[in-house]
Amino acid sequence: MQPHEVTEVLNRPLSRELLDRDLTRLAYVAKDGTPRTIPIGFTWNGTHVVMCTSTNAPKLHALRANPAVALTIDTEVHPPKILLIRGRAELDVVAGIPDEYLQMNGTYTMTPEQRVHWEAEVRDLYDGMVRIVVTPTWAKLIDFETTLPSAVEELIQKRARKNVENRQAAPSQG
Repeated sequence: MQPHEVTEVLNRPLSRELLDRDLTRLAYVAKDGTPRTIPIGFTWNGTHVVMCTSTNAPKLHALRANPAVALTIDTEVHPPKILLIRGRAELDVVAGIPDEYLQMNGTYTMTPEQRVHWEAEVRDLYDGMVRIVVTPTWAKLIDFETTLPSAVEELIQKRARKNVENRQAAPSQG
């Protein structure tokens, strides 16, 4: 997929809506070669998906060995709205708490007092964090209204061809 095609998908209104959500599912290959998918908070900065984690997180060893990742951001309603992204993860170790971490946790329902307490706890717990920065190299938006999974599109096309063949093979009535 060309970069301008990725940008076009990510700039669609529904994609923007999904990129404003709090949670993605990050898929990667663990050090033992088996797949992993984890829920993780994220933020979209207009170019990259940024996630933050503790400096001792097991996924960091795996991402250093194999930075290829896939992300799923979706809704919990029918029909689901799904944004699929593939890319490469770059790891950026930072001292303290990255601004993105505080931003990505900004839409949870907390009272102002809860927010102050939560932020104090975070700052006390972490000496530093790792920013997982993903540059999208592929993207697909599925809304089940204008876009479908490729396998479903293929089945619909197959059914349409079969219906045409059946009409052509049927004897004329008349």
